[in-house]
Amino acid sequence: MSKIEQTVEIPHLGGSTVGYTFARPYDPALPTLVLINSYTTSAELYRPQFADPALASAANLLALEPYGHGRTRASYPHFTFWDSAIANLQVLEALEIREAFVLGTSQGGWVAARMALLAPDVVKGIMALGTSMDFESPRSRDLGCWDGVEFNTPLVDALADPVGEDWVVPDELVDAVLDTALGGVSDEERDFWLATYRANYTGDAGRHRLRLSTVNLRDRDGLHGRLDEIRCPILWLHGTADQVYSVANAQEEIRMFTRSPEARLDVIEGGQHFLSASHPAEVDSAAIDFLKRWA
Repeated sequence: MSKIEQTVEIPHLGGSTVGYTFARPYDPALPTLVLINSYTTSAELYRPQFADPALASAANLLALEPYGHGRTRASYPHFTFWDSAIANLQVLEALEIREAFVLGTSQGGWVAARMALLAPDVVKGIMALGTSMDFESPRSRDLGCWDGVEFNTPLVDALADPVGEDWVVPDELVDAVLDTALGGVSDEERDFWLATYRANYTGDAGRHRLRLSTVNLRDRDGLHGRLDEIRCPILWLHGTADQVYSVANAQEEIRMFTRSPEARLDVIEGGQHFLSASHPAEVDSAAIDFLKRWA
């Protein structure tokens, strides 16, 4: 069955419209797995998961697009990852979903952790893919993570000035994201993402959303001092080919979830940063097992 793409109105940030996608009609008898996409992508990141009948039979798959991404818009002009966490919780409330598991890729992992901190009675478990719980710190670079400040600052500066309504996101930015996060893609996949990015980031409003998303990535706060307050199970999947955050960093940070009933790191050989896209079979199988154990 084809996925269901809709939006919902919530009160956060002066009133917001949040883009959400169900893999199939909601079934209250199944647990819900919220999917939070990575930097500058959209719910389309999870096409492999939507297409997996075994995973869709195990849970309601609900992709929520953070502020600055996809179809999500806010009345207020600025937002943070905490705002996206609050918005996601308000979407669950609006959809009358009382509890959920949350899977987040890269920045989605930060949003998932914030959701668990804000609403521990709602978030029953976290699956973190290719992420880091730190800010863009010297510590993380010493452990082999990228230099997020160096990578993002030129883009923040380049997007500082207003543009005309005919502006679209540069192809070079899309290629840089795909190369860094997936090690490159096929021509067909590149064409798909170019079209998706151009639809999401156009005109001056699109420029501003893209700039704020990049500022948030570069300047976010770290969560190390809060991770011991997360009390749900954690499954962290990390690829050995991740060019952004290192396995060494994940090995250190998984130990910071000291009050979780289980905090486990599984390393995926050859896995890229956008792990759900590069290795969907491994991610989907792990998600099904995680849900069977904890739902």
